[in-house]
Amino acid sequence: MTEKAETGGTVRRNPLLLIGLSVLILLVGLGVGFVLRARLDYSKIMDATELVLQTRSENQKLAAQLNEVRAKAAALQTQLKGVQDALDAIMPAKNAYNVSPNQSLTVGDGHLTIGLVGAPANEGVNININGQQHAAAAGDIIHVALDPSTTCQVSVQSFDMFKAVLVALCAAVKPQ
Repeated sequence: MTEKAETGGTVRRNPLLLIGLSVLILLVGLGVGFVLRARLDYSKIMDATELVLQTRSENQKLAAQLNEVRAKAAALQTQLKGVQDALDAIMPAKNAYNVSPNQSLTVGDGHLTIGLVGAPANEGVNININGQQHAAAAGDIIHVALDPSTTCQVSVQSFDMFKAVLVALCAAVKPQ
């Protein structure tokens, strides 16, 4: 490479100087790129840290809400248990009925009217089933044939001086 100097002659440049300048420019470019990349990475790290803190805060709020919901669910479960127990006291099992003295109920899908005649005695109860009076003790089963196609049974589960627990079932007779 040659250049003309102001004096009109040619000046030869040192190739090591050109290589050195090129390396220096390359190193400055790399340094600037490194600094810019470091700032960009730092900005991304700060954004990620802020997002983590925000997520942590939201997580704590959601955990508190979850605990509130769990407490409400436990309270509702307790309340449901109380209601179920009260319902079981009135109607202990499917087709089981608590009958008070001198009270009548229509049961067995509307096929039977059962009533407790007077207060239960020590050894048994008097039950009126569709107008017919029956004496029964705990565990007794009274069969009632309504018509040739339907038969019902009333059983005495238990009784005390305030009520009798009766189970009434009606079913279609199976042809033989």
